[in-house]
Amino acid sequence: MDETDLKKRNYTRNGSVTRSVGSIIKPNEEEVKATILQKDVGLLSGICLIVGTMIGSGIFISPKAVLEGTGAVGPCLCVWAACGVLSTLGALCYAELGTMITKSGGEYPYLMEGFGPVLAYLYSWTTIFVLKPSSFAIIALSCAEYASTPFYPGCIPPMMITKCLAAAFILLIVLVNCLSVKLASYVQNFFTAAKLLIIVIIVVSGIVMLAQGNTQNLTDTFKGAATSFGAIGLAFYNGLWAYDGWNQLNFITEELKNPYRNLPLAIMIGIPLVSVCYVLVNVAYFSVLTPTELLQSPAVAVTYGDRVLYPVSWLVPLFVVFSAFGAANGSCFTAGRLTYVAGREGHMVKILSYISPKYFTPAPALIFNGILSIFYIIPADINTLINYFSFAQWLFYGLTALALIVMRFTRKELERPIKVPIIIPVVVVIVSCYLVLAPIIDKPEFEYLYCTVFIVGGMIFYYPFVHRKFSWTRRVMKTNIQTTNGVFVIH
Repeated sequence: MDETDLKKRNYTRNGSVTRSVGSIIKPNEEEVKATILQKDVGLLSGICLIVGTMIGSGIFISPKAVLEGTGAVGPCLCVWAACGVLSTLGALCYAELGTMITKSGGEYPYLMEGFGPVLAYLYSWTTIFVLKPSSFAIIALSCAEYASTPFYPGCIPPMMITKCLAAAFILLIVLVNCLSVKLASYVQNFFTAAKLLIIVIIVVSGIVMLAQGNTQNLTDTFKGAATSFGAIGLAFYNGLWAYDGWNQLNFITEELKNPYRNLPLAIMIGIPLVSVCYVLVNVAYFSVLTPTELLQSPAVAVTYGDRVLYPVSWLVPLFVVFSAFGAANGSCFTAGRLTYVAGREGHMVKILSYISPKYFTPAPALIFNGILSIFYIIPADINTLINYFSFAQWLFYGLTALALIVMRFTRKELERPIKVPIIIPVVVVIVSCYLVLAPIIDKPEFEYLYCTVFIVGGMIFYYPFVHRKFSWTRRVMKTNIQTTNGVFVIH
């Protein structure tokens, strides 16, 4: 082969296509850049991702479900505080894991290192096809519900309107994330500031109401408290749904500037901030609403605004929409990274590991997650999806904390810039077991069986497509797509 032919050939390097001159590979700068995710996320954006994803629709929807499970104001507030402590403990485990294994994808690389490819595959299978898109759908539905409520005073908005609006939100968010990582970060920062503003408005107005003597709902707060083992577990489910997002920064570790410093710092700033906000917001709710009124309210935050903030009560649904939109943006941002990493590792079709050579975003992974999310909003029931989501999610949270314990003995050679006391992952594992088993024991439902069957059912695809790699499965998994400029972006 002569020099002219060599110049015309394209070579792949680290999943990219490079051009050779003679025998020396000299990659085009833009092509090489398009093969990896860029480190565009700083400390402030990291904090905003955590806070912005955690504070979404949960605090405006979950108060009813938590109160139903606990039966009284006192235990309700205790559950909210305990959920904050548990989220912090889990995040500390993830801080050690994220600085020890600096790969994107959340739990995926940690389960891979701790237990091997089978469990990591089952996590990616379950999360990519169920957990992430259902979470995205739940938040989008909540955003649409609050956005449409003011246009239907005195009644519930038509379900078709809510679902169509939720689908529009999903499409818009996916488009933003496909166009630019920095644009998605700016959107996240803006909506995080907006949601913190409405939190401050609610908390300050609640303090004013308490100062005026509206404390009747905060006296004898443990009267009528529920004692059911499973009911408390479901209350924790819904409280932890509102806190979910404390692990989101681990999904983008490869895009985080100075992860050894910024990952733990963002966690230790963001999660306590959210915990304090949540407890104070619930106290503010009870300064105006009785437990019965809170349970009967179709939109707790809107009802509170109508009672306290009139004539500017319209600010509450507006900022709640902002809050849910920001959380949906954060969910989409991180979901795309998990799908991208799973495709890169060969656990999903290769097309999902492609990066746009123009925008440097994992566009196919983001679009795939968006399409699945739209499917999930069609039959959506928010409470059912939350229970389904929490059951499987806490199963993997517990396994990830267990992986941290296992690697303390099996991977002693790994550098650990942060090393948490071993009791912390032990507590997380025990609590995870409780959250997974308590509702099943107390009130068995087919949802949990369906979830278990779906998780284990992933092995049907793992064996031929990943483990054995038959010739026909290799063709399916390694489909190539050529970009408009003639460059292949292959991982």
